[in-house]
Order: sequence, then C-alpha cells, then structure tokens
Amino acid sequence: SSAGSDAEMAQYGPAAVFLRKPERERVEAQNRPFDARAACFVPDAKELYIKGTIQSREGGQVTVKTETVTVKEEDCLPMNPPKYDKIEDMAMMTHLNEPSVLFNLKERYAAWMIYTYSGLFCVTVNPYKWLPVYEPQVVAAYRGKKRMEAPPHIFSVSDNAYQNMLTGDLGLWPNQCMRRCSYGWS
Repeated sequence: SSAGSDAEMAQYGPAAVFLRKPERERVEAQNRPFDARAACFVPDAKELYIKGTIQSREGGQVTVKTETVTVKEEDCLPMNPPKYDKIEDMAMMTHLNEPSVLFNLKERYAAWMIYTYSGLFCVTVNPYKWLPVYEPQVVAAYRGKKRMEAPPHIFSVSDNAYQNMLTGDLGLWPNQCMRRCSYGWS
C-alpha cells in the first residue's frame, strides 16, 4: 500500500479521519481543474481574504471575480492548486503566502484535522472539544515512525525527539547550547 493510503491509516482507528484526508478526497483534488494564472486571493474586509479568479489586468489594477472586485495588483496573491488543499506540511506549498496558510489551516480545522506542519514546526489549532486523536492506539501507531511517515501530530514530534535523544542525533542544538552556556546568551 502507498504511504498514507486508507488501508495504512486503519492503524490509527477512529482517529484516522482527524489526521489525514481520505484517498478519494486526495485523488479528487489532484484531478480538479485549476488555472494557476487566474486563481488568486484578494483582501476582504469581513473574511480577511477571499478566493477569486482574475478576469483582467490593466494599469496596475486587477479585476477579480468573487462578486467582482478591482484591487491593486500587489494585493492579488496567487493561490495553490487544489492538490495542496488541506496539505499536511505547508512548507510544500507552491505559494506560501498569508492567505494560503490561513485557508489551509481553516480547511484542515473544518475537517477537525487540528495538527499541521509548517516546515520544522507543528501548528495546532485548538478544537475546544475532545477528539479521539490521543487514544493508546494512536500513540502506538506513531511510535518509531519518522515524521514524514505519519500524519502531523504532537505524538510524532515527541516520539522523533525521543528517538533522536536515544540515538544522539540532536542536530545542532547541543552545540549551540554548549556555545551559549560557555560564552553567555548575548
């Protein structure tokens, strides 16, 4: 089975749907039509940013179809293709801009996927309700896996940190800590 397949996600039990979008949804997103030259985000007073489609460009102004607005060209930010919808690691986005990050977190949160990576960081959006993502079955499913072998989760971050401590693979941290302790924090 491929990495992240529905069959592989079965090891996470009822928590699977809160950790990674199903294969069907990923395939649909891959095949959804998308025009990278026209899809964009524009500022909105109520929503902060809204999705739109560029209709025309003229003299530093862009006419964007949402309800159709005209904005300054620099306010028209590119959108990522649908295959990046609810992406697990936002560092993988083609366009890493504020609306892309906010929309990704919002869409993942709407599906109760509260953990998202952004490069080395694990971003968590508090669901203000109990989700089955902390059960012993989920802890066991993350144990011993490298970060990219499993969906984003604080268990992955902590297990990887623990494994790195056991193997001595701590990256630059000990050297920087020793240097700071030896020479001061200034």
